[in-house]
Amino acid sequence: MARPEALVPGPTPPAAPLSGGEGLDLRSPGGARQTPDPQPGAVPGPRTEDVPPQGDPPTAPAPEAFQAGGTTPPEGGVAAHPRGGAQGAAPGPGPGAVATEAVGDVPPKPARRGPADPVKALMHRHRELCERAVDPLEIAAGLEAHGVTDRTAARFRHRDVFSLAEELYARVPRGTGAPARPAPEGEAHAGWAGWTLAALAPGAVAALTVTGLALTEGPVRLAVGAAGVLGLAAALAVAVRRGPLRAAGRTVPAARVWTLWLLAYALGGDGLLQATLTGGPDGAWPVTPAPLIGLALAVAPAAWCARLFATRARRRLAVSRGLEDFAAGTRPVLLATVALHLAVLAGLLTLTGFAPGALALGTLLLLARLLTVHGFPEAAASGLAAACAAEALALASVLAGRIPGCDLLAAPVRALVDTWGPGAVPALVCGGAALGLLVHATATLSRASAHAQAPAPAP
Repeated sequence: MARPEALVPGPTPPAAPLSGGEGLDLRSPGGARQTPDPQPGAVPGPRTEDVPPQGDPPTAPAPEAFQAGGTTPPEGGVAAHPRGGAQGAAPGPGPGAVATEAVGDVPPKPARRGPADPVKALMHRHRELCERAVDPLEIAAGLEAHGVTDRTAARFRHRDVFSLAEELYARVPRGTGAPARPAPEGEAHAGWAGWTLAALAPGAVAALTVTGLALTEGPVRLAVGAAGVLGLAAALAVAVRRGPLRAAGRTVPAARVWTLWLLAYALGGDGLLQATLTGGPDGAWPVTPAPLIGLALAVAPAAWCARLFATRARRRLAVSRGLEDFAAGTRPVLLATVALHLAVLAGLLTLTGFAPGALALGTLLLLARLLTVHGFPEAAASGLAAACAAEALALASVLAGRIPGCDLLAAPVRALVDTWGPGAVPALVCGGAALGLLVHATATLSRASAHAQAPAPAP
C-alpha cells in the first residue's frame, strides 16, 4: 500500500532491502543521499545535515527516504506507522513537514539534595546559645529546651542530643577571651561555708526566740517574740538568696505571700480553727510554735538536699547518652532526695513537737523551691496558692456554717476535725499540694533543660 501524499511529497524509487530487514540502502553508488525533488508548491523542510549538533541523539532522516509502505526506518530513525505516521510523533503542520528531532530518552532531573552540612544551619540558629555555653552539656540542655530530641538529632546525623551538642560546641568560633568555666572543686568547697551558715541561721534564730520566750514575761516577752519573728524572716530571706536555694530572677512575687500565709497557719491556724468550731474565737487563740521551730531547723537539710539533687543530676547529665536515659536516671534521684528530706524533717519535728501538717508543709516548701531554682516558678507558686486557698476555704466554711440553714457547709471540716483533730486540715491540704508538685517535678526536673549551668552569683 502506498504511503499517503501528506508524508511522501513525491514518488520514491524502490530500493532493495538490506539483509536482515534492518534498514534500506539510501545511498547512491556515489555515496550521496538520494533526495527527490519536491513537488511544486510544497514547502521544503530543513535538511538533517543543516541542523547543528546540540549534543542530542541523532535526528531522524526525512520521510521521503523510507520505502513506500515500509515500517522499518534507517538505523537511528523513527519507525513509520502502518498508516503513514511516525509512532509516538505528533502530526506534522502540513504537507512537506519533516521531523527533525528523534524520539530519545529525556535525561532525568537531578534529585534534590539537602544541605551538605545539616549542622551548619542549626549552628547559626542557636549561635548565641553555643557562644555563651561553658560546656557541651549546657548546649544540650538548651537544645532540649527548644524542642530538639534524640529523634531530631538523628536527622543531623547524630545518635543523640549530647553528641550533637558536642559538635556544636567544638565548631562555634569563640572570641579571644575564653568562656568562664565552673569553679574548680577546691574553690567550690571553699564557698560552702557561706551558704551553710546562711542555711543554719533560721534554725538558730528560732531556737533563740523560743529560749527568750521561756525566760521572759509580760511586755518583755512580747518584745522578744516580735524580734524573733522579724529575725526569723530576715534569716529566711538570706538563706534563700545564697547557695543551692538561690533562684535569682526566677521567683514569682506572690509566692512570698503564699509562703508567709502557710507559715502563719502552721503557727496558729490549728488553734484558730478549733476556736472557730466551738463558737469563737472570743479572744486570743492558742499558738503552737513547735512546728515552726522544726521547719526553721529543716532549712539547712533542705539546702543540702537541693545541692545533692543538683550535683547528682549534673553528673548524670555528663554520662548520659540520650534524653530518655537522663530522664530515667534523674527521677530516682529526685524521689530519693525528697524521701531523705522527709526523714530528716520528721526527726527534727519529733524533737520539737511532731505535727503532720508541718511535715507535709516542709515537703511542699522543698518541692516548690526546687521547681523555682530549676526554672519553673509558676508551677511552684500555683501549688503554694492552692494550699493557701484550701486552708482559707476550710476556715471560711466553718464561719459560713453559722448562718441559719447553712450548717452543711461546715459539716466536712467538722467531721474531719472530730475524727483526726485540727492538724488534719493542713496535713491533708499541704500533703495534696505536695503530691501534685511531686508529680509535676518528676516530669519537669528530669529534663536536661532544667539543669543548664546557671550564671555565677554576684559577689
